[in-house]
Amino acid sequence: MRRSNLAVAILGMAVLAASGPAVARGLGEAGELEAARANARAGGPVSERDAELLERYGCLSGTRSAFCQAQSHRRYRHRSRKRR
Repeated sequence: MRRSNLAVAILGMAVLAASGPAVARGLGEAGELEAARANARAGGPVSERDAELLERYGCLSGTRSAFCQAQSHRRYRHRSRKRR
């Protein structure tokens, strides 16, 4: 019994490891967003896709890259116009 449980666990881990990138495991855009936010914390978006995701969902608070600073100011001005 113990050996069969171990064999099933090893087989399951092997299948998960061989299934491909995070997109194939169902993370999709959420995984891409976390990678884009990590790139922003490291200095700025690396690709156009990173920039698109950060524009859509925003950076984490405290991220000091120039791109995120510009986005936070743009969002603030946009909100103040709607309040009239």
